[in-house]
Formats: sequence, C-alpha cells, structure tokens
Amino acid sequence: MPVADAREAADARAAIPPRARVVVVGAGQAGLSVAYHLARHGLVPGEDLVVLDRSPSTGGAWQFRWESLRLGTAHRVNDLPGMRELGLSFDTADQTRAARDVVGEYYAAYERHFGLHVFRPVAVTGVRDRADGRLDVRYLQDGALRSSVSTDVLVNATGTWGAPIRPWVPGIDTFHGRQLSTPEYRAAREFAGQRVIVVGGGTSAVGFVLELEGIAASTTWVTRRPVSFEGDEPPEASASIEGRLAAVAQQNEAAAAGAVLPSIISGTGLPSTARNLDAAARGVLVARPMFTQVEPQGVRFADGSFEPADVIIWATGFRSELGHLDPLRLREPGGGVAAVEGRALRDPRVFLAGYGPQASTIGANRAGRLVANQVLAALSPPAPARPALST
Repeated sequence: MPVADAREAADARAAIPPRARVVVVGAGQAGLSVAYHLARHGLVPGEDLVVLDRSPSTGGAWQFRWESLRLGTAHRVNDLPGMRELGLSFDTADQTRAARDVVGEYYAAYERHFGLHVFRPVAVTGVRDRADGRLDVRYLQDGALRSSVSTDVLVNATGTWGAPIRPWVPGIDTFHGRQLSTPEYRAAREFAGQRVIVVGGGTSAVGFVLELEGIAASTTWVTRRPVSFEGDEPPEASASIEGRLAAVAQQNEAAAAGAVLPSIISGTGLPSTARNLDAAARGVLVARPMFTQVEPQGVRFADGSFEPADVIIWATGFRSELGHLDPLRLREPGGGVAAVEGRALRDPRVFLAGYGPQASTIGANRAGRLVANQVLAALSPPAPARPALST
C-alpha cells in the first residue's frame, strides 16, 4: 500500500478512544518499536494501546529529510523489530531512491502488517495529572479538533527533529540574508549562485557542503570543534569500540542527571568514506573555526577575516522535544528530564523512548523492548506514588 493510501486508511479508522492503558506519542523508530513489543504482549492497538503521531504520513522524521539524501550516506537506519517478517530490510533497500521515500514506505508496510493503528496527524499539546492518578493527554487532531485521552502510562517518543538548535552568536539578528536550520533544507538548487556558510560538525552539515559544491557560488564550512573522519562506514558502525562506548556512556550520564544531552558525533567521529576523503583532499571538506560575529553581509572570524554570505545554514544539532510534558514538572535544574533506562525519575508513569543513548542507532535496537518491558511491569501492580519534587 502506498504511503498516501496508508494515511487515508488511518483517517478512516474509528476515533481516538477517550481512555487507554498506554499512550505512545510519536511513530518514528522508537515509538513503533515500543508499540510492536506492547502489542505482542496483548495490548490491543487502537484500544488499550493508542499511538499518536503528529506527522502527516509514515516514516517519522525521515519523511521531512531533503530529497537527495540516500540510505547509506548518513546514519544507518536500523530495521524495526519484526521487519524481516515482511521480507524487508534497510540493509538491502534500494540506495538509488530518496531515503525519505524508502523509509516512509517500509514504515507504512510495517504499521499495516502488525496492525499498529497509528492515529495521525495528531499533535499532543500537553500532558497533565488527573485526580484519579491517571494522565490526561491533550491533543489537536487534523490541526483543529481539541480533545484528550486518559492513560495509565505514557511513552514519549517524539524525538528531536522538531527542535533544532540555533546557537546564539553576537549579531545573529542583524544578518540581511537567509538563515535556516537542518529541517528547513530541501534541495541544493535553492542556493544556486549564492554564497553559503554551513555551520555544524555532523553528517548533515557534511552532506550539505558536498551537495552545494558546484551549485552555490561559494560554500564555507564552519565547526565549533575540530572534526575527524574515522573508518569507512556510517559513524555508529565505523567508530572505535572505545569511542562508541564513551558516547553512549556520556548520554547515559546526562540522561540520568537530567542534563542537556551531548552529541553522539562528538564521540564517534565522521565517516571517512571515499567521497568524504576526496572532498577533503580537494579542499571542499575543510572546516574553519567558528566565527565570532555575524554582520549584515556575512560573518567575522576571530582572526579578523570576513566571509561574505547570502545564506547561513545552521546544521547545529537538536534537542529533545519535551515541552508538552512541562505540566508534569519533570525537568531538572540542568534543563533535561532525568531518566534511567528510559523511565522518568520524577514520574514512574512516564517513559522516554529514543532519549539519551536510545536517540542514536547505537542504542535503538534495545530501546523498544527495554521500555516495553518496563511499561508492562508498571501496568501490573498499582501505580506507585510519585516521588516528591525537589525544591
């Protein structure tokens, strides 16, 4: 079934029930993985188990990625649990097609095969306590209809795509040209003949620099810290074991402390593919240190040099989308939500899938089963009392 047909089928289903045992927010890799394991243990999708996704179609954040992105040129896309049952695997997918189309079609087939009954487009606007000890999940459906569903347990799997980080730099508001973040990038042809500065040390920034070569009038790559190219596979496969373990450990520590989550790339490096190494040798993938000032016509570096620009692309990472959880007061002084093995420390009814080490494909394989098992355990006994909030 094409993606559009899957969306129409979802729209034709019964209304979202007013009550559920588990609500999963987000139908990307983490959300679908959790839903799969919960359904296998007897929760009925669309009834006991309600999956809400704000996106118009299947594929999670992949459906919004730029048209030239192909599988195998960025982070590896792990198969969802049980996907081989459909005869599908991203390892053997067509790498000549747009990644967003392949992922969208595979996810649509997956949802249909396992009957996961994802409701979309549904945007969760807030989660609040109820007097009966349950959670009230409020949402907008089709952008207009406001309603809610109550639940015993909430699994938040909203990811990061909707919350790009744009760091503050002196003068950033004075720039006369165009500024955009990674989710706004569509195609290199939009920047034909323009002077472009790409900021960021991750795979997205590298991809933009390579695509813009020969199309933009000039491309300047800028990073906050020195970059390294390691191995010959995507970062999570190519980095050393020590680097991968260190990156996951840093994510674990930050999640447990409720601190801002560090970048996985900082611990794994960038892939030293033939294309990347060739571009570096030609002087295309050579990063300059971060500029210190944005001016109306370009940027100024610490050494006083000036680079004129028409466009600044901020490929500077993302933060977890957790704003709808704010009514539950889960945040720590460090700005994040403290979680251990995916469970929020301040509220045992709330689980975070795809958060911390799970946010990378390094930890994605085990995230769905891990969270699902904890959710099932939480549903069995009476809900424990909420821990007191620190002042």
